[in-house]
Amino acid sequence: MSKDKPGLYGVNNSNRDFTKENTWGKNQFNSSFPASLSAYLDSKGFENIYLTLDKDLKVVHKKISTTNLYGLKPDSKELFFSFESLYTPYEQLVVGHLPRVDLVTQNKKPSQALKPIEIKLTALPDNTTCDLIDSEYGTEIVIRPDTIVYLACSIAYNFRNDIKSLSKHFSKDFTKIKDWSEGTEVWDYLPSMIKVIDSIILSILDKEEPILMQPVWKTLGKSPKLADNCLDVFIWSNFAFTQLFLDVARGELKEGANKITRQVRTIIWLFKMLYDFSKNSQIDHEKVIDELSYNTKNDKAFAVSGKVTHPYMKCNELTKPRITKDEIKNIILGGGQSLLSPERRFDAIIYNSPELFKR
Repeated sequence: MSKDKPGLYGVNNSNRDFTKENTWGKNQFNSSFPASLSAYLDSKGFENIYLTLDKDLKVVHKKISTTNLYGLKPDSKELFFSFESLYTPYEQLVVGHLPRVDLVTQNKKPSQALKPIEIKLTALPDNTTCDLIDSEYGTEIVIRPDTIVYLACSIAYNFRNDIKSLSKHFSKDFTKIKDWSEGTEVWDYLPSMIKVIDSIILSILDKEEPILMQPVWKTLGKSPKLADNCLDVFIWSNFAFTQLFLDVARGELKEGANKITRQVRTIIWLFKMLYDFSKNSQIDHEKVIDELSYNTKNDKAFAVSGKVTHPYMKCNELTKPRITKDEIKNIILGGGQSLLSPERRFDAIIYNSPELFKR
């Protein structure tokens, strides 16, 4: 990448032209910049923080190199970043069209899809933790339904040649559910569904893989001013990510909830996709998501606040991210920052203009 042209560190071959202004819009920058940040971490000799699952279904921290995350060394001339693309190995697992994922890394020679990665660039702290001390800051995560499709595929893919091994996890009890779209009919089976998902995951624990890249950018409390140490990258494995919403739902059920929340619905979606795959060797994800809405919009699968994510992500790197604000100029190159078109938030402008209120 020429330092004279707008660009991002390490993202030298991609389906985005960083010399064009429209490539720096919010929706594209939010996936391009993280891809570059992870490559930059690697250049500094750092690895990404990797949230994985242990045999006791607890989320534990490891490290994963950017090479293992992308499937090739981040400085390899054969590495291609295909943003908002299909991960072709999963196409045979679904009925209809496979949704796009934020990033598919590819090997140019031979032409080969390497890894599908969903990306969530998140602010630290969020509004539920901004009044706490630094070490208790957390980030909100908002998850799309398409991410749950990729999660289901990442699990089902391990059983594509051995459907019987998947089928044995499902008891005949689930055949008693005649109308999956009726919440009251599904409700009593939720504890069993959670147990089945856990048992499937434990049976293939050695096949765990990254699914979600979550870079954090840290500010000074509520202000939009960056902390000196402001950037780092967290990676959720597919199994650790599953526990994020399973644990929330477990808590809701313990407290005597009687409503299908988004987290509970996500469990039903994942369970039904895997259940269908065990019977039909394919996942009709559009039908599952459309028909099992339970009177809640399908614009997102679920969202969790910083207070929820903090216990999973808590570590030195969350309190003090490893990349400093002075290094951003090494990541955004060639004047790319001048092509950004940020959202102009009126509340942010007022909050950061105390002089307006001086009488």
